[in-house]
Amino acid sequence: MQTSFKTGDKAVYPGQGVGEVMGIEHTEVAGQRQSFYVLRILENGMRIMIPINKVGSVGLREIISEEDVKQVYSILKEKDISVDSTTWNRRYREYMEKIKTGSVFEIAEVLRDLYLLKGDKDLSFGERKMLDTARSLLIKELSLAKDCSEEEIEADLKKIFNLA
Repeated sequence: MQTSFKTGDKAVYPGQGVGEVMGIEHTEVAGQRQSFYVLRILENGMRIMIPINKVGSVGLREIISEEDVKQVYSILKEKDISVDSTTWNRRYREYMEKIKTGSVFEIAEVLRDLYLLKGDKDLSFGERKMLDTARSLLIKELSLAKDCSEEEIEADLKKIFNLA
């Protein structure tokens, strides 16, 4: 499904998070005129140019809907799952793949699994970093989708994972 964005729209770029479309630029690449979305990532201000004809293949997508928000919360609340007891580096690779998909549902699963794992044992440095990445990607998108502050989402997560 090809989505077109206009200046000022918020969009999610897999692995980087939520960005704002700053405009559309036209540039000549290898003798061909190409159009690019110019995206500024909200988290760090990084500027990314995405070829408009490659939007689908890079996974650029709109912010999730209210309906999707409910599904994310139910994924986060699942507690009857067995967190894979494979080695931490295999888990790390699997979680990294999920984060790179850009799917908010996959990112929610990573966050939930890492929080559940954290209750059982100490996370490796890589896993702690990944927990932070998943958390910030999710918080940013959920706050925009629900039109509320990041602090409110943070409070929801604390309740869900008993972090009070």
